[in-house]
Amino acid sequence: MRRVRPGAAARGGSASRAFGPVGEGRALTSVAAGETYVDGQAGEEGQAGPAPRLWHVTLSVSGEEAPLKDVRRSLEQLAHDHPFLLTSRYANDHAEIRYWEEARDLHDAAAVALRLWGEHRQSAQLPPWEIVGLEVIDRDTYHQRIAEGQGPLPASPVGVHPF
Repeated sequence: MRRVRPGAAARGGSASRAFGPVGEGRALTSVAAGETYVDGQAGEEGQAGPAPRLWHVTLSVSGEEAPLKDVRRSLEQLAHDHPFLLTSRYANDHAEIRYWEEARDLHDAAAVALRLWGEHRQSAQLPPWEIVGLEVIDRDTYHQRIAEGQGPLPASPVGVHPF
């Protein structure tokens, strides 16, 4: 898998432009297979990199109406296929999935989340809905929001439930 991170010049000495504020370009770097990205440097596999962190993910999907019993069954299968699923809420035309993901950084956690629905669409017989929202926050931010009375309450009860 090829990873691109802000920082050093891209492989081969040429720099690519990353999107940022108008007029501001950042160089991108590629990390080849067998390498890891550590503190702004591509390194050999086996070197210690940043420790994985926990990220709270909320994935929202929606589309054309589907029978409620089919939506529930497919979300229950998704929870079986993806055992870290905390809770799913659903209606006949939309659903929200919340879970914890362990990943090195936000980019990795978001990439996994954006693939979740499509990769399990066939095996879990998920409706052909599209992803319409994604929130990925670190564990500290999640707990800070809860302590301040903001954001969703911790998933209780865990499982698949109607809105």
